[in-house]
Amino acid sequence: MTRTVDTGETTKQPAIINIQSFEVLFRQYYQMLCAYAMRFVNDADTAEEIVQDLFYKLWEKREELLINTSVKSYLFSAVHNRCLKFIEHRNVETKYRNYYLLHESEIDNEQHDTAGVHELQDIIDDTLNSLPDRCSRIFRLNRFEGLKYHEIARQLSISVKTVEANMGKALKLLRKNLRNYVEIA
Repeated sequence: MTRTVDTGETTKQPAIINIQSFEVLFRQYYQMLCAYAMRFVNDADTAEEIVQDLFYKLWEKREELLINTSVKSYLFSAVHNRCLKFIEHRNVETKYRNYYLLHESEIDNEQHDTAGVHELQDIIDDTLNSLPDRCSRIFRLNRFEGLKYHEIARQLSISVKTVEANMGKALKLLRKNLRNYVEIA
């Protein structure tokens, strides 16, 4: 099966199959396509990159390629579409860059707050780990599991007064270790 390319003339030619025909096509249209792309992207390097990428894809897909219009029309349409994609991508990047600049302090504060939360959690963990086992367990049961003093006393088979004393000890040490970070009532 022979693939054909419509060059705008009435006769059909085989698709780009060999390097010589590809080089002719490249030399004939490269500069014009770069100038055309430049009108959209306003950057010579970007324009050349778009055109070079187009020719790379043409060569890569040369055996499957079926062009139903003139080669010139096909190439200019392809460059036009690639430029529009580039502009759309650039606009999205600009939008997000502007959003970041507008909300930079909020984003930085969120990152700082996250770091602060981790630091506070480390201090709390270290403090609770430095307490005697029973004192630490009483605090965790009350503050992390939500048990009341009398429920803790019943579960651990100790008096409510012992629970109160251990909670006081844990809170005192936490206040001391966290005094530079938060106010604890």
